[in-house]
Amino acid sequence: MHKTVLTVLVDNQAGFGCLAEHGFALWIEHGDERFLLDTGQGTALAENVRTLGVDLSRTDALVLSHGHYDHTGAVPMVLGAAPESRVYCHSGVTEPRYSISGGEVRDIRMPLFSMRALSTLPIERMHWNGGPQLIGDGIGLSGFIPRWTDFEDAGGPFYFDPHALRSDPVNDDQALWISTDKGLIVCVGCCHAGLINTIAHLKEITGESRILAVVGGLHLGAASQERLEKTVQALRDIKPGLLVPCHCTGEGPIAFLRDHLDCPVHTGYSGLRMDTSEF
Repeated sequence: MHKTVLTVLVDNQAGFGCLAEHGFALWIEHGDERFLLDTGQGTALAENVRTLGVDLSRTDALVLSHGHYDHTGAVPMVLGAAPESRVYCHSGVTEPRYSISGGEVRDIRMPLFSMRALSTLPIERMHWNGGPQLIGDGIGLSGFIPRWTDFEDAGGPFYFDPHALRSDPVNDDQALWISTDKGLIVCVGCCHAGLINTIAHLKEITGESRILAVVGGLHLGAASQERLEKTVQALRDIKPGLLVPCHCTGEGPIAFLRDHLDCPVHTGYSGLRMDTSEF
């Protein structure tokens, strides 16, 4: 098995010397390959790669977990730094997206400059993956994640239009998985498909039932008590080795997970570096 090291480059919280912003980006060193899952809003990534000594020019592939602004803002910077890198994302990432709550309408789509950067890529570098796909040796993408559970939803009031006429289930949401000799490492951006749906789908497509770790945003900030309780109940059956909730998980839900699960729950932050051989 390859040596794998994960580094959180962008998160809502930050360690010493790093910037925080509402967003997420995860650097994955997997053997001789380098992958970037999401880019944050843009500002924090540029500063944090310098602080952490990460060389974005070595990016073999950029994976976009979904098409929200807080995960796609630095796409042009990454593609400029790594002009030979491949890009993987669902075809829905460029859809109009809105969050509407309490009469406030927020445009949360991918920035136009990021869309333009994707549109200018040579066809051989641009991979629109709707289904599962391998992107390296022992590393792959979920593609579309079926929504099986009756207690998980997209995690917020998301719409395709500013008038709340068309609900957005965030079907472009996808996860990245890494195979190890102790099970799967599941890397997620926001987990809009739901954590339990995501894990169930990855188990099905990989044939691996063991979950070594889950790293990334779990979008539980607006979750009901029922959803939290059912999520914990399902996780107890899944028996993950480690949870590293980041970004959009929410402080209350992280505390709930920590209080009700047997596995370690470590809050993620910009600058967190993890050697997965120690999981």
